[in-house]
Amino acid sequence: MGPEATCPWSLRVRTWIEPVVASTQVAASLYDAGLLLVVKASFGAEASSNHSASPSPRDALEDEQQRAISNFYIVYNLVVGLTPLLSAYGLGWLSDRYHRKISICVSLLGFLLSRLGLLLKVLLDWPVEVLYGAAALNGLCGGFSAFWSGVMALGSLGSSEKRRSLRLILLDLILGLAGFCGSMASGHLFKQMTGHHSGQGLVLTACSVSCATFALFYSLLVLKVPESMASPSKALPAVETVSGTVGTYRTLDPDQSDKQSVVGHPPSPGKAKPQKTIIALLFVAAIIYDLAVVGTVDVMPLFVLREPLSWNQVQVGYGMAAGYTIFITSFLGVLVFSRCFQDTTMIMIGMVSFGSGALLLAFVKETYMFYIARAVMLFALIPVTTIRSAMSKLIKGSSYGKVFVILQLSLALTGVVTSTVYNKIYQLTMEKFVGTCFALSSFLSVLAIIPI
Repeated sequence: MGPEATCPWSLRVRTWIEPVVASTQVAASLYDAGLLLVVKASFGAEASSNHSASPSPRDALEDEQQRAISNFYIVYNLVVGLTPLLSAYGLGWLSDRYHRKISICVSLLGFLLSRLGLLLKVLLDWPVEVLYGAAALNGLCGGFSAFWSGVMALGSLGSSEKRRSLRLILLDLILGLAGFCGSMASGHLFKQMTGHHSGQGLVLTACSVSCATFALFYSLLVLKVPESMASPSKALPAVETVSGTVGTYRTLDPDQSDKQSVVGHPPSPGKAKPQKTIIALLFVAAIIYDLAVVGTVDVMPLFVLREPLSWNQVQVGYGMAAGYTIFITSFLGVLVFSRCFQDTTMIMIGMVSFGSGALLLAFVKETYMFYIARAVMLFALIPVTTIRSAMSKLIKGSSYGKVFVILQLSLALTGVVTSTVYNKIYQLTMEKFVGTCFALSSFLSVLAIIPI
């Protein structure tokens, strides 16, 4: 009998990581919107005071504010992206060796500290530079790299290989639904106490801190590590066919490698090399595609705040919520496409979907055009999630934490470079062609198809 048959229902429920993912993402979506709006308000007030003596055209004030926000995010994203490099891999190693919850709990502590930093900035009217320190604390605790690699490891452990793609995309669906709810509420929450400048965003940041606190204590006191769903031992070598990651290929079950050599059928020397090559190609495709996604996501908040869109707080929240619907549509896409397409086909569908939407974003002039472009990106989440699933089929279960955190750190490191480059490109081109960064992302997403 499997673990599902022997474990009481209450214990199985405690192995579900979904409550942690949902509460963490609600906190994150509230925090992201709050950070953008608080920083915008701070630099807006500063720009207005600097030009009170000598009035300047509205466009000049807007351009100065945009550059100030962009420069803030360049430094902020550098801190967020680089500080996890000091701790995330170590947390992944400790999780594999001692306890699976280590990387999740420590990173959630960092999340809570960063949310508290924003709350204190709002309460005490501290300078925005304080947020760099809060971001550094978050990164030193592993950041999102450690958290999501831990979530992926638990999700992979608690699912069979046949259902792993569905299991991992389900976690992304929970992430998207929670982010959608948080973003929809963020603009309305930010407007509470709007009459008091020092209290602007107080309700929003307090809600974010509350959700982060719940996630941390749930993971510490309630969450249990699921039993591994690895295939049972067999007398004969276990050879599995994995279709679609790079065409159709055959791979030895990594959990059975030692057993095969005992039986007398050692794997041929040529088998390991193609497997490593496949993993390397998957890494390259994920990184190039992530460059396109991160660049678009980083520039988009600045894009919607300036003309021709010039969104207010509520519209910013709705726009962020529209981005989270991609998690829902990508989940439905995997659910349908996995029945009739190989993994490679699903990955390419997602990349083309995002590239087409990014190209449309480059020429957006009205709000309805923005939402059309976001709708075209409906399958944009499929590629990286499917790549993670494919990689999990090529490695041992005991190595999930290390491999997933290496992938997540690679994405984070390239994301830091991308954020800096895209923000600089945006500053240089926002007066000539504001959609330059989106056009570049469209090209990169198509380029990412080549390794697949």
